[in-house]
Amino acid sequence: MIAVADVACLQRPVVVDQTATAFAERLAQMVVAALIDEVTLTPKPGLVDMRSRGAHDDLSWLLMCHSAWVLRPTFVAMALAGQTISAPQQLREEIGRIGREGEAAMMAATGGVNTHRGAIWALGLLVTAVAQNAGSVKASAVTNRAALLARLHDQFSPEMTGNKGERACQTYGVGGARAQAQAGFPHVLNMALPCLKRSRARGDSENVARLNALLAIIAELDDTCVLSRGGVDALDAVQGGAQQVLALGGVAAAQGKIALQKLEDDLLARHVSPGGAADLLAATLFLDQLETEFS
Repeated sequence: MIAVADVACLQRPVVVDQTATAFAERLAQMVVAALIDEVTLTPKPGLVDMRSRGAHDDLSWLLMCHSAWVLRPTFVAMALAGQTISAPQQLREEIGRIGREGEAAMMAATGGVNTHRGAIWALGLLVTAVAQNAGSVKASAVTNRAALLARLHDQFSPEMTGNKGERACQTYGVGGARAQAQAGFPHVLNMALPCLKRSRARGDSENVARLNALLAIIAELDDTCVLSRGGVDALDAVQGGAQQVLALGGVAAAQGKIALQKLEDDLLARHVSPGGAADLLAATLFLDQLETEFS
C-alpha cells in the first residue's frame, strides 16, 4: 500500500541545500558497501563469495568488487536526481538514462560480463527514493517511494532487452525484478529484514544473520536467475533447500549447516545461482544500514 504522504513527497518541489552533493556521495558509498558486503558474505550457496566463483565461470569476488566501485558515480548521479527533480515522470526517465549509462560502464569495466545489472535497477530505485526525502528513511517509506517510481513507464527504455531475466519472465510467467520493485520490494521488507533482525536478536553473529536473511529471500523468490539456468525443477529445489535450512534453525544450527552444504552441492551440480536473491540481499543491507545511520 502506497501512503498518501509518499505520493505528496514525490510531487512537491525539493529544496536542495549546499550539502546535496555530500549526501548523494554518502548514499552512493553505502550502496557500494552493500554490494561489496553481499559478495563478501560467505558461505553463500551457488553464489560468488570469498571461497569461490560459486556456479559461475565468468565471475569472481575481485571482479564483483571492481564492478561495485565502477558503479559508484551512477548511484551518486541517481541520488542527486532524486534531490533535484520533483516531477515523477521526469525523474523516472532521468534515472533510467543514468542506469543505462551505468550498465554500459559496468559492461566496459568487466569485459562484457553482467555483474550488477539487477542491482543497478533495484538499488538505483532505492537510492533515488532515499534522496527524495532524507527525513523519511524508514525501510517501508523508502520502498513505497521506490515502488511509485518503478511503476512509471520510461518511454526511452527499450521495449525488449533480450536479457536472460526478461526471457525467464516470459517463459515462466513470473514478475522478476521489475515486479519486485513495483510491489515495493516485499521480499526485502517482509522476509529479509525481519529475518535479519530476528537472527541478531537471538545472538547470531552478523555473518550468520545475513546468511539467514539471504536464505529467507531464496526460500520464497521466483528467482529468474535460477529459472533461466535450470527451469522450474531447479527453482523448486532451491526454494525447498533454503526452507529446510531455516526450518532446522538456520545457518548457526548444526543441522542447518548440514542442510546448507546440501543446498550448495545441489546448486553447483545444477549449475544454478540465485543471483536475484543476491541483489535483494544487497538492497536489504543498504536499507538496514540506512535506518541505523539516519534514523
